[in-house]
Amino acid sequence: MLHGPSTRVVELGFRLASPASVLPRPQYGGLVITVVEYDPFWPDRFAALRDEYAKAMAAAGVPVVAIEHVGSTSVPGLAAKPIIDCDIVVSEADVTAATGVLVSLGFTPLGELGIPLRWAFKEPARLLGTNTYVIVDGCLSLRNHLAVREVLRADAALRDEYAAVKREAGARAANIDEYGQAKTAMVQKILAAAGLTADQRASIAANQVPSHDELPR
Repeated sequence: MLHGPSTRVVELGFRLASPASVLPRPQYGGLVITVVEYDPFWPDRFAALRDEYAKAMAAAGVPVVAIEHVGSTSVPGLAAKPIIDCDIVVSEADVTAATGVLVSLGFTPLGELGIPLRWAFKEPARLLGTNTYVIVDGCLSLRNHLAVREVLRADAALRDEYAAVKREAGARAANIDEYGQAKTAMVQKILAAAGLTADQRASIAANQVPSHDELPR
């Protein structure tokens, strides 16, 4: 059974309720990284994604462990790029089948992109402003996503510190790759607060994600 926040039904295709939500996907190779204040409509956007994916996976007979709202838009009060990040959690044996369902919905597979046991996709035009991943239940990559979310939801001081780092990184970074690098030390601090070991944090930091110049997406 899938669990998520209770919410009203939102039309797929995302009729959006606020200016922050209608911003286009940032041009990651360009000069502008958009970091906006928290939008209370973001959970509704996630709920629409969750419901569409759950229905499609069920229709195809693909078992799903959970569909998780992750990333900064999953943390109330946290400034963020207005991009909804969604993890479809499955067993490793069901990754291929889950990928096939997303392809049938218009997604283009991009592979792991340097993050073990987490597969990325280019979204169809109707779902611009979202990132969707298929990720293996119990893997370190999933623990990373959930740990950051849970710690920041629980610790307002750490959340605000991270927001300040994000705003400064967004103002200074020349592209999305520099933006991510500028947050690395802060993310490591958050993971330590979440109880991840030094070895686990080092493993996450060592992930070799191709730059957007090396692999446009």
